[in-house]
Amino acid sequence: MTEAVDVIDREGAADAPFIKDLIRVWRAQDSHGAWEGKSDLELLSPYILDREARRALPIIGDPDPDTLWRLELFYNAVALSIERDAGVMVSPMLKMSHEGFGRMVLIGGRLVVVNKQLRDVHRFGFDNLERLAADGAKLVEAGVAMIRKFPEVANY
Repeated sequence: MTEAVDVIDREGAADAPFIKDLIRVWRAQDSHGAWEGKSDLELLSPYILDREARRALPIIGDPDPDTLWRLELFYNAVALSIERDAGVMVSPMLKMSHEGFGRMVLIGGRLVVVNKQLRDVHRFGFDNLERLAADGAKLVEAGVAMIRKFPEVANY
């Protein structure tokens, strides 16, 4: 899984396949054209939460609807990337408490492709675009590997 981190560097982060899929997912949400004037990187700016900004947030807090929406779009992009790479339809399922603890699973066929325990969701974000691209790529890589390991379950 370290391959994904090594491939993405500062110049290539905006062109990473996962970032392109995340932008596609965001653009698909804009049914009225309100974001047509925004650049792709402007759309992704809410995901960038550096250490100082994260420290400014309370240790315990309830996630707001915008944060939950960004979290869902992130995992929708992971599912889209896995579908593209593995050829299996992947569906996300999120179960979240009001306190920001929960679980996200991505399911392909009868296979749990990605299983992610979530905590402190009110602090969901990444230090920079490179980290966003790398973490997304790691999840995609793990999901595709799971499908390739158990294709008969994923294609059931």
